[in-house]
Amino acid sequence: MMTASNIHYELADRTRATAHGGIGAIHLLTRKLGLAEAINAHLGLLKIHLPYHDSDHVLNIAYNLLAGGMCLEHLELLRSDEAYLDALGARRIPDPTTGGDYCRRFDEAAIFRLQAIFNAIRLKVWRQQPKSFFDEAILEADGTMVETTGECKEGMDINHKGQWGYHPLVLSLANTGEPLYVVNRSGNRPSHEQAAFYFDRAIALCRRAGFQKIRLRGDTDFTQTEQLDRWDKQGVKFVFGIDATCRLYELAGELPPEAWKTLVRRAKHKVKTRPRQRPENVKQQVVEAREFEDIRLVKEHVAEFHYRPVKCKRDYRVVVVWKELDVYRGQKKLFDDARCFFYISNDEEKAAEEIVFDANDRCNQENLLSQLKSGVRSLTAPVDGLLSNWAYMVMASLAWSLKAWAALVLPETGRWQKVHQEEKRRLLRMDFGTFRAAMMNLPVQILSTGRKIVYRLLTWNPWQRVFFRLLDQLARPLRC
Repeated sequence: MMTASNIHYELADRTRATAHGGIGAIHLLTRKLGLAEAINAHLGLLKIHLPYHDSDHVLNIAYNLLAGGMCLEHLELLRSDEAYLDALGARRIPDPTTGGDYCRRFDEAAIFRLQAIFNAIRLKVWRQQPKSFFDEAILEADGTMVETTGECKEGMDINHKGQWGYHPLVLSLANTGEPLYVVNRSGNRPSHEQAAFYFDRAIALCRRAGFQKIRLRGDTDFTQTEQLDRWDKQGVKFVFGIDATCRLYELAGELPPEAWKTLVRRAKHKVKTRPRQRPENVKQQVVEAREFEDIRLVKEHVAEFHYRPVKCKRDYRVVVVWKELDVYRGQKKLFDDARCFFYISNDEEKAAEEIVFDANDRCNQENLLSQLKSGVRSLTAPVDGLLSNWAYMVMASLAWSLKAWAALVLPETGRWQKVHQEEKRRLLRMDFGTFRAAMMNLPVQILSTGRKIVYRLLTWNPWQRVFFRLLDQLARPLRC
């Protein structure tokens, strides 16, 4: 079908066009939310603005990633693109060296102020949501390793796996996948370090927003039993994994047989037509042919009991999942095995199965970390120190927040309410690469006429209907 052979390239004479046509909509979004004005008013890193303001640097780093850049050096490509500059009404933008120098201006207080500015703008976006949005806020925290091959980066260290780099903590709102706080730490620090402090900050933010309930989730590293009583008194619900200690195994073993029931997992998705035949499991064939040790799940059982951690003054509900396992080598069964997984919670209303499913849902936090690392490329270490790389991570993570805000401001009302709700959900959950292809990489001709900057679209894709709905919404006043 692809028969083109006689292909020639030419430079256009006067036409100004850029491949990043969606950047105009994102810029309109930042102006509608007052993000640039808030940064310039409250960040206060630059005392003299010749020629740049604080917002120019912050937005420049975020826009670079939205426009397809992967690192600081790609700023040089954008600042050489005259059509891109015309699209933003800019004579120039900071180059990579200037961007790196700006990151080095940050101290810890300035980084905290910047995240507070982002969260204040976030409240404006949340106010545009329907009433049901504020039923419950689910806060999740996790750490991830950001490796680097550099040798002179201040604050880097080696972890127990032999990886050099930094170990940032990301605390997010699971409802929307927004990173509320990003905290850079040395590579050898434990996952839960500083998590309680930032959980408290996120709880206060969600209370300001008007959420009726707040739930905390995390794996075994984030149990932090010394904090549970305080959170429980504040009315905050939590579901954390807890280490499978000998004492917990002993309590699980003392439960009577009738306390256990079979755990039936939820279907991953609903089949709308006929189920398709599953293809052959090639991986399993290799495992059996080479006689690797293979642990196979037979059945799961769930039960619950009450337990008081050493650092707590009251008992909490512990839900235990008992997994029956068979251990094979090749096609030969070696022996039976069993393992237990424990979850601690102060939620006495949900069934034990729902507590397990709720704890398992935190796997979406892993997807967010994966997007921030390999999709947005915000969790990287392009500068020379702990604080400067922390500042870059925060500014670069704004790109993901802008994607989420573009979805959240879309209206859900009208004749096509169900269709609009589904489009909004898909855009909110969309991975960053697809978002750039659908909403950002729109070839446009840039025209300056009548005191207007006109983006003339030169192609079409199926998401342009949603794109123009976003533009229509940005032309209307925000809800107070």
